[in-house]
Amino acid sequence: MEFSVSRALSLVQATLLPVLDIVDQRVDEALVPGWCERRAWTQFLLELPDAALARCEAEGLALVAPSLLGLPPSLLELAERVRELSALPALDTQALSHEAQDFRGVSARKQRQLSTLLGALTPLVANASRIVDVGAGSGHFARLSAQHFNRETLGLERNPERVARATSRAQADSRAEQAVTAQFAVIDAIREPLLLRTDDLAIGLHACGELGDALVRTVAASGADLALVSCCLQKISDPRRASLSRAAGTFTLRKDTLGLSNLTSQAVGVESSIEHTMLARQARYALRLLLRGRGLDVAPGAEMRGINRRRAHAGLADLAEHALALRALPAASSDEIAQREREAALHFHAVRRLSLPRNMLARAVELSVILDRAAHLEESGYAVRVATLFERAITPRNISLFASREASRLPHVRAGAA
Repeated sequence: MEFSVSRALSLVQATLLPVLDIVDQRVDEALVPGWCERRAWTQFLLELPDAALARCEAEGLALVAPSLLGLPPSLLELAERVRELSALPALDTQALSHEAQDFRGVSARKQRQLSTLLGALTPLVANASRIVDVGAGSGHFARLSAQHFNRETLGLERNPERVARATSRAQADSRAEQAVTAQFAVIDAIREPLLLRTDDLAIGLHACGELGDALVRTVAASGADLALVSCCLQKISDPRRASLSRAAGTFTLRKDTLGLSNLTSQAVGVESSIEHTMLARQARYALRLLLRGRGLDVAPGAEMRGINRRRAHAGLADLAEHALALRALPAASSDEIAQREREAALHFHAVRRLSLPRNMLARAVELSVILDRAAHLEESGYAVRVATLFERAITPRNISLFASREASRLPHVRAGAA
């Protein structure tokens, strides 16, 4: 069956509306949330064996659910709905190859993202007079676009220092046979107007939060083509995100709820294995216990204030050293560290198990935003394509939205992909 934005949006909303109490309440403590008790899921989750827990965290509860003995029927039904709405088509595209020098300073994972997106853009670029990279960051995509397509390319970025570096890099890397070199400009695309032309191709590679919404609204009004890969949907200034499309109606999600979309179940994440990720989360939990033991009222997440989240992989002792120093508190003794580590080990297993149903809904939250954007573009006269662009190992934020006034310009999906 051909993918339908309106049908997919209806399914996502029908799935999320009855479980908004779940997505709106994080499980940060070893306390049973009300939504879990009301649905009679508590006993099953807390008694879930370690091996089953590991599978759920690595593969996702939605996929593992059919094999779990004793799974409550209502939780099984929810898992089935999540599996259905998560079945997206995949783009049929070839990554473009580049010389090694083109990727200086670019991680291997980022290189694959850039090459894959460039390959997907070929049919759209053929009809564009200009490529506009919105939220250009370090400028790698804009630089490579100008180099490969030999097309006028403009990178828009709000950070002046990044713009200066991107400009210098583009000029240094331009080739003799190039007719154009990427240009960059300082602009806050959320608060300043984006003057897109009808024959522009606007790009948003991992455009965060309201930048993605602003880009979709501007494209719909301008007639330009669009390629958008969303990221960090919680980065909005308002407490709730309002829908763009008529199809989505009055459906809204809270800012903190949108942050759930960043969670992904996979055995090896973009930074570490699921095992090391869980140990890092346990260390953060232990740090929160330690700070509370010192008399501080620390909300979940606030324990890491001023500390790079990657430090959690070093364990509690390292975290405590930095957290206590930042708060001008005495250093922790080895006994204090050991006590909080024991408490965290005792209680964090419950946090992990009780989090599974909410974590399972992360993809639905992400899709609710992407499909709303796609519906808004359709309502504005666009042909759209929503499909996965990258392998999850490259980045779990792999849902792309392509839009054009001409359906023939859109990249193709793989035969039979869904």
